[in-house]
Amino acid sequence: MSTYPNAAVASATASVSVDPACAEPLPVLGRDVTVPLVTGGEVSYAALDYAASAPALQRVWDDVAAYAPYYGSVHRGAGYLSQLSTDLFEQSRTTVAEFLDCRPSDQVIFTRSTTDSLNLLAAVLPADCQVFVFETEHHASLLPWGDAQVTYLNAPRTPDEAVATLERALADREPHCPALVCVTGASNVTGELWPVKELAAAAHAHGARIVLDAAQLAPHHPVSVQELDVDWVAFSGHKLYAPFGSGVLAGRADWLQEAEPYLAGGGASRKVARRADGGVDVEWHTTAARHEAGSPNVIGVYSIASACRALTEAGFEDLVARERHLIAKVREGLAEVPAVRILSLFGDEAPRVGVISFVVDGWNSSHFAAALSAEYGIGVRDGLFCAHPLVRTLLGSEPQAQGECGAPEAAPGERSLNAIRVSFGAGTPDEHVDRFVGAVKELVAEGAKWQYRTEEGRCVPAV
Repeated sequence: MSTYPNAAVASATASVSVDPACAEPLPVLGRDVTVPLVTGGEVSYAALDYAASAPALQRVWDDVAAYAPYYGSVHRGAGYLSQLSTDLFEQSRTTVAEFLDCRPSDQVIFTRSTTDSLNLLAAVLPADCQVFVFETEHHASLLPWGDAQVTYLNAPRTPDEAVATLERALADREPHCPALVCVTGASNVTGELWPVKELAAAAHAHGARIVLDAAQLAPHHPVSVQELDVDWVAFSGHKLYAPFGSGVLAGRADWLQEAEPYLAGGGASRKVARRADGGVDVEWHTTAARHEAGSPNVIGVYSIASACRALTEAGFEDLVARERHLIAKVREGLAEVPAVRILSLFGDEAPRVGVISFVVDGWNSSHFAAALSAEYGIGVRDGLFCAHPLVRTLLGSEPQAQGECGAPEAAPGERSLNAIRVSFGAGTPDEHVDRFVGAVKELVAEGAKWQYRTEEGRCVPAV
């Protein structure tokens, strides 16, 4: 069974002509920013928290800057700038549909984020819909389903087990009720790719639909709605190198058209009329506008479209190859530190994106991340990454009360209630991952050079 999310990824990783070690990262904002170190001096900032928010591509920023003087209201405006902005907004919808290889009948709806997209889908579920979701999901996929009958599936340890687990659950479901499967394309904790195409086939074989959370997949790999055969896909602009707070839900139109609007208001309504009894009658749009009430985030939407074009033009073959080169550097470097344990569901050989979480024996994760920032100018993330059940499963621990930020001599696991995550992508230079690996080795071998304390639950340098 293939563990790649679609055949294009396997092709991309097998037929690359570029030397990934020589390829240049894509230009991003912030690449020249310097930050102070508590030990003295300054250093260029190594942004290694792409999984939370990736830096904006320079290309995206330039496109937005070029459009900004022409910013105007979208839809219904008679003025030139309004008409231009409307055209740009709708062209962006087409660009996103092409980027995702949507079916001709699919709708592309602009939202605020992946979380907003999945909450929108949850709001339009038919009555009596059953939802199936693995406990390994990000909270954006785990929590929105409200009053639906939700079945939470245990964390699988192989891609094959994921498919078998889903098939068993679907075989036991009420066959006459609608059903939806929600699955990630790439884990925001381990970076591992999930067998999306196989899960989609299992869902459809049992009469269920499937939505793909592509928040961590779309910035790193091509995503084809048609190749994967998913019913919907959701992702966020801020993880796709596009700032300004927009997201996408793209896919089948029927459930979206049949449900009440996600938000009621201007833009969603096609016609509103007073009734004789004093109330109002509303005719809602059946297009994507039905769920886009209010003034849309035109700049956010345009930035997503710009990022889609930039990534497509850069070529995912080259981007995938270069990222695999960086992944290998980090994993091989961490493997040389016995105190480091990398978290994984599917094992070392599983294909993955540039997201790696780990723990360090004897260290509280917040303390370690704080030292990376304060002493080396490296930005990573520590915590449970809005995927609490998954991280606790991987750590083999139960929830505990938060302790102080701790010291290196703390007993393993005593205060390390969470993990450290390093993540990178198309804008990451080799120097950043080299510095990160070197900093991990130095901290483990020599300890922190500075004293730290807990302030509002976070470990910070002591003044």
